[in-house]
Amino acid sequence: MVDSTAKRIETAIASEPEGKIVFSTDYAELGTPEAIKKSLIRLCERNVIVRLAHGIYYKPKFDKELGLGMLLPSLDDIAQAIAKRDHSRIVPTGDYALNSLGLSTQVPANAVYLTDGSPRRISVGKGHGIMFKHTSELKALSFRSDLMMRIVSAMRAIGEGKITDEQKRILKEHINNVAEGDYNEDIKLAPAWVRKELIAL
Repeated sequence: MVDSTAKRIETAIASEPEGKIVFSTDYAELGTPEAIKKSLIRLCERNVIVRLAHGIYYKPKFDKELGLGMLLPSLDDIAQAIAKRDHSRIVPTGDYALNSLGLSTQVPANAVYLTDGSPRRISVGKGHGIMFKHTSELKALSFRSDLMMRIVSAMRAIGEGKITDEQKRILKEHINNVAEGDYNEDIKLAPAWVRKELIAL
C-alpha cells in the first residue's frame, strides 16, 4: 500500500514546477493517512521533497547560475501558500512587514500575519515560525493591491510621526508600483494619518 501510494505521490509531485510548496493534504485521495505519511517520509529521504514544517513540503529548486545549492522558500512564501490553500487573506505585521518592503534590515525569526482565517503558529526549521493572528478588522485585509496592503501595514507598524526620510523614499518607490486605480481605492482604507503621509510622498 505504501509503495503504490509513494509512486502516486511522486508522480503528482513530478508534474509540479521546481520551488512548489505542497501539503500532505494535497494527496489525501491517494491513500490512507498512514500510507501518505510514510510515503512523504520516504520521498524526503530520497530528496524528492524537503519537509518545511508539519504537513508542509517543498519540491527543491536549485541555483543553476551561481551553483549556490538549494533555494529555500522564505517564510512569506510559505505563509502565502498556506493562505492560498485555506482561501484566507493575510497581511504581514510588525518587523516582518518592514523587512519585506526593505524598510528595516532586521530579519525577525518569526513572521506575524493578520488573517481572516484561523489563528495558529507554525514552526519552520530551528527557531523560526509563522504566526497567524485572527482579526475582525476586515478593512485591514480588504485592499485590492497586496502591495498597498503591505505598505499600510508597515506604516502602522512604524507609527505616526516616526517614519524617517529614507523610509519615505522607499515607500514612494513602492507606491509607484501600485496601479493607480488600486491606489485610489485602497488609500480610503488606510487610517487618516497614513493617508496624509501617503498623499505627501
